[in-house]
Amino acid sequence: MTDAASPQTATPARDKRFLDIAARAALRAAGDVEPNPMVGAVIVKGGAVIGIGHHRRFGDLHAEREALADCLRKGHDPAGATVYCTLEPCVHHGKQPPCTDALIEAKVGAVVFARPDPAEVSRGGIEVLRRAGIEARLSDASPLATRLSDPFIHRVTTGLPWVVAKWAQTIDGRIATRTGESQWISGPMSRRRVHRLRARMDAILTGLGTVTTDDPMLTARGVRRVRRPCRRIVLDRDLDISSESAIVRTAHDTPTSIVVNKDLLTSGIVETRRDELEQLGCEFIGVPEYLDSNGRLRLDMLLEALAGEYGVTNLMVEAGPGLLGSLFEADLICEAVVYVAPLLLGDAEAMAAATGRIAERLSEGRRFDLCRVKRVGQDVELTYRRVRDEARGTRNSE
Repeated sequence: MTDAASPQTATPARDKRFLDIAARAALRAAGDVEPNPMVGAVIVKGGAVIGIGHHRRFGDLHAEREALADCLRKGHDPAGATVYCTLEPCVHHGKQPPCTDALIEAKVGAVVFARPDPAEVSRGGIEVLRRAGIEARLSDASPLATRLSDPFIHRVTTGLPWVVAKWAQTIDGRIATRTGESQWISGPMSRRRVHRLRARMDAILTGLGTVTTDDPMLTARGVRRVRRPCRRIVLDRDLDISSESAIVRTAHDTPTSIVVNKDLLTSGIVETRRDELEQLGCEFIGVPEYLDSNGRLRLDMLLEALAGEYGVTNLMVEAGPGLLGSLFEADLICEAVVYVAPLLLGDAEAMAAATGRIAERLSEGRRFDLCRVKRVGQDVELTYRRVRDEARGTRNSE
């Protein structure tokens, strides 16, 4: 009888303990494995961990094979052991052979995983393992391990990138004064954490208002290693961005795209302006407007283009209340990272985090789960995730 099959050892607490370890190992590769999922694996025998592995880089060994290799390096035999992994082992031949083959060859006794694989080419590992006589079961005991695969599963089921909205606010929920002053609400430690977050994103989206008011660079600075060449994307439907802005001036050094009204972009009206910005290193993405003539670009179609044409898996949004409000209205925000500073303005005209929505009842709000709370210097970092219905690839309405 294996560890996982024994009534004395197969408990939610045990599952949580080892799946947590697997998830923490997987997180080491954030920004290195996309568009693949972050995956971690732990091999346990006799109650002791005998091997740990994680998918380190896109194209490299998957977590289960890394854990088996670690086990053998340490002189342990994985036969009969229980493997805890954050995602259902894959069954397809891609850049690496199927993980199920390696587990079967190693004669492990059981596999416990935190999330089924929804991808058509790779799912079905649980059936393959069971046919080989290996106990395989799903466990939701570790919220960390379960949430780890959210960005991957979201992209597979919706075709859209995982959108992370970031902002800093006062205690009373204001991101800037009535005159637009916002630098700096959060403290230096929070700002360093934002740079580390940028360093593992595929792209950062902002609006023309933020570019005009703050003139940001939107690059990861002061970090040990930039894991992704992050593309900067500016929403500017009328192509009004200044050539002297920091983003345009550095477009030759950092990939930069400007999102413009599709009809305007293909007309001759902005031809000279377009040529000027192209010479400065900018690229363009044409997106249609909504048919109701309210002047808003189709953000859902923008996200589809980013995922399809640029391979964006993780998109960070650093923008003002208008763009954030539009993204929330379209229900395109997957995660929110909020820094709350020990400052209160008490000014009704100071800027809120998101505007433009009409919500007469609390039930019309967008409800999020609070996933993480961390003190960062004098600030508090709050991480929220939108409630999702995986079966339909959509979010639940509140």
